[in-house]
Amino acid sequence: MSQPYPPVPAKLREMLKDYPEHIEQLQKALNSVKDRRIKSTPPFEAAVWLLEDYLSSFKSEARVELDAAEASGNPQAIERAKEKEQLMSFARSGNIGLANLSELRAYFDRNRRGA
Repeated sequence: MSQPYPPVPAKLREMLKDYPEHIEQLQKALNSVKDRRIKSTPPFEAAVWLLEDYLSSFKSEARVELDAAEASGNPQAIERAKEKEQLMSFARSGNIGLANLSELRAYFDRNRRGA
C-alpha cells in the first residue's frame, strides 16, 4: 500500500489560505522528501529545512512586491503588499508559522520505514 505524502502543517495551510499556489509549492517540497532516493538526512529535518527555504523565498518575493508597490505610489497596492510581506514573515517565523510541527513530525514517525 502506498503511503500518503507528508501534510503541509495546518497552521501554514490556514495562514496561506489566500495563496493556494504557495501551499501547493510547500506540498510539492514535502512530497520530494518522501520521494527522495538518497536518505542521508533524517526526513523530518529535511522537511523542516525545505519549509524554511520555501517560506524564506515567499518572504523575499513579498518584499520585492512591496518595493515595487512603494515605487508605484499606489496606496492600495502598498497596503496589500505590506500585508502580504507581514504574513509571509509570520509564516516563516519559528514562533508562529513554524512553531508547531507536531503533525509533520508525527507523519515521519509513523512512516519512518518508508520516509
